[in-house]
Amino acid sequence: MPKLILFNKPYFVLSKFRDEQKRKTLADFLKIPHVYPCGRLDYDSEGLILLTDLGWLQNLISSPKHKLPKTYLVQVEGEISNEAIEKLSKGALLRDGKTLPAKAKKIPVPSLWERTPPIRFRKNIPDSWIEITICEGKNRQVRRMTAAVGFATLRLVRKSIGSLSIDGIKNGEYKEIVCPTNMREARTLLTIGEN
Repeated sequence: MPKLILFNKPYFVLSKFRDEQKRKTLADFLKIPHVYPCGRLDYDSEGLILLTDLGWLQNLISSPKHKLPKTYLVQVEGEISNEAIEKLSKGALLRDGKTLPAKAKKIPVPSLWERTPPIRFRKNIPDSWIEITICEGKNRQVRRMTAAVGFATLRLVRKSIGSLSIDGIKNGEYKEIVCPTNMREARTLLTIGEN
């Protein structure tokens, strides 16, 4: 049976199965043979990674041409301003060009697991949380977007990819869901429109 795995990646885990430097990888958490990550999530980010053993599904999920929305919960240094939210929503200007418009909003502190190691707490500097949805995948894009509007990212958690989310999956754990067997099923599951 084809497989589709939703994994809630912890902080400081590589989104691959091997590492020459002996850092933690997916292999420390997943003992399922022949599945591969659909895209990547930075070593210092947490949250959802999808894995499958179907090449066409891996391509559908990870290919930038499908503009699959990815939603992140982002803790930033400082009290995020409405102006910064508006700039993120219109697209932030980065060194390699302007990003596509994003969905961004300020949110209350989300209910998340404790991160190990924890975020450095600064008594005199407030922090705040935003939820941001992007549909492209430039390198370290969300961190660079918040920096471009004047707010350094302290913690970054990918909440969802398309309609699939980490809701109900503890950090460091995974769940397997019914895997689509054709492109139509996959597009419906991931809420991807027809091109």
